[in-house]
Amino acid sequence: MLLALDEARVALAGGDVPVGAVVTDASGRVIGRGRNERELTHDPTAHAEIVAIREAAAALGDWHLEGCTLTVTLEPCVMCAGAILAARLPVVVFGAWDEKAGAAGSLYDVLRDRRLNHRVEVFAGVEEAECSRILLDFFEGKRR
Repeated sequence: MLLALDEARVALAGGDVPVGAVVTDASGRVIGRGRNERELTHDPTAHAEIVAIREAAAALGDWHLEGCTLTVTLEPCVMCAGAILAARLPVVVFGAWDEKAGAAGSLYDVLRDRRLNHRVEVFAGVEEAECSRILLDFFEGKRR
């Protein structure tokens, strides 16, 4: 999670919502890094998870990310949950809950929906205080 928080801080420095993500392989080696880049790239799909998943797939030369773990500072949204399922990621670790758009247990639970062909093991609330703080500080700054 500390590496994902580092990515979130880079996003913050660039003016994007501070969300960061990393994908590690089964040995724990980082194979993908991502941060929100929507403002930077003007791409509505440039969420931290999507960027990290794309990098990990490129590193492996395969879209199947079986045996890998995605760690992200904020609960994935529906779009990112869909990408996680499509990539066959077996494990997601996240920090802060997203009560407005979360799809890993708060608003929706797409990642563990038994009606779908793949389910993900979810570990929530890891470094939750720090992950939440960086987001709250960002949005409070926007309101001033």
